[in-house]
Amino acid sequence: MQLTTQHFIALLPLLITSATVVLVMLAIAWKRNHTLTFGLSVLGLNLALLSLLPALEVTPIEVTPLLLVDKFACYYMALVLAATLACVTLTHAYLGGESGKGYPGNREELYLLMLLSAAGGLVLVSAQHLAGLFIGLELLSVPTYGMIAYAFFNKRSLEAGIKYMVLSAAGSAFLLFGMALVYAESGNLTFAGIGAKLAADGLPSMLAQLGVGMMLIGLAFKLSLVPFHLWTPDVYEGAPAPVAAFLATASKVAVFAVLLRLYQMSPAMAGGWLSDLLTLIAIASIIFGNLLALLQNNLKRLLGYSSIAHFGYLLVALIASKGLAVEAVGVYLATYVLTSLGAFGVITLMSTPYNGRDCDALYEYRGLFWRRPYLTAVLTVMMLSLAGIPLTAGFIGKFYVVAAGVQSQQWWLLAALVIGSAIGVFYYLRVMVTLFMVEPNLRRHDAPFDWAQRAGGIMLLVVAVLAFVLGVYPQPLLELVQQAGLVAVLP
Repeated sequence: MQLTTQHFIALLPLLITSATVVLVMLAIAWKRNHTLTFGLSVLGLNLALLSLLPALEVTPIEVTPLLLVDKFACYYMALVLAATLACVTLTHAYLGGESGKGYPGNREELYLLMLLSAAGGLVLVSAQHLAGLFIGLELLSVPTYGMIAYAFFNKRSLEAGIKYMVLSAAGSAFLLFGMALVYAESGNLTFAGIGAKLAADGLPSMLAQLGVGMMLIGLAFKLSLVPFHLWTPDVYEGAPAPVAAFLATASKVAVFAVLLRLYQMSPAMAGGWLSDLLTLIAIASIIFGNLLALLQNNLKRLLGYSSIAHFGYLLVALIASKGLAVEAVGVYLATYVLTSLGAFGVITLMSTPYNGRDCDALYEYRGLFWRRPYLTAVLTVMMLSLAGIPLTAGFIGKFYVVAAGVQSQQWWLLAALVIGSAIGVFYYLRVMVTLFMVEPNLRRHDAPFDWAQRAGGIMLLVVAVLAFVLGVYPQPLLELVQQAGLVAVLP
């Protein structure tokens, strides 16, 4: 096909992110400078975010058969880039000063890996072809192996990196085998083409359903849905705090966006026993995620199990797949990204300057209110938002998911969602109560006194304000989601 100027404008966010990767790599080769590498990464991500404005002018446009840049893709690109920008800012806070204190190894490569992974996320949300999906997913996943094991002197970090690599490879194998079966049946690799072929055949054959089922298993691994969730708490605990934030936000948003597009463009793939299977996975994720989070005394593990439950809630909207469903996913993912960044941001600031393992044990947060009241306020807002309490962004997301479930009469799923949310309130409140308890004598970690005047602290305060403002006045977010036209455009 003939590439025109419009195609390049549509690809600007991806092109700028890729150019930033090359520039950062050359800067590291020329001279190691933590501040310079951070500055280049932030500049590149901001430019990529701004380039979405001209890209929106030319959408929807098909850039080769692999990628479709439409308003749907642009919205999720913005989410991935904003989450990556926040994680890069947290990384700078986490790695500490130039020399002497903070992280003892090379700092600069972590930014490079994060930018590469973000580029994979941008490919993934634009994919309309199985090859595009796989390329994006691998580009997103492979750098994260290195990021998770980046704290090389911490055996938990190395163990988490190896676990994620092995299980991610298993997930990719399922995905590829599923793609092969779907291709064997449909003779097509585009989402729309597969959907049209399977719809024309009436009821999809056993081979096609098995293929789609295996693809679903591969994506469920990445989204840590039950029963493919076993890696999540260990990886979240072992990974450096900003990397865990990236995994919980940018990585999962990109995978869920492509799953939603696949589901919308190939409705025939959602029929029969696959819909029942997704319902079972959703109920199991909600119930097990929340019950296992109840038992945790480690904040990172608690957030890991909580994320399993949150993606279970999101499956309710995915299974509904009509009416408010696509809008509900857009709103919920935006609010989830915001609150997860805030929660992991507090852990990051508490873990700096870098000192052995992260500050993730719940007892280390005991009495935080008496030492860092504003940081406590941020974490309290995040916990309330994750619990879906009114006047926080999390409530708006959950309300939309419930509305989508009611509209499509998914009563079993809604019952699981209500029970799961009730359990969730208990363990989120437990974290909040811990913050206000009498301070213990034992204390190993604390945030710096001037945390709010640093880049990471400013970003965290902005996230906290947004989580509250969107809970009180969600109209701008709702209009953005509606205007984004989150309906997959058939080429």
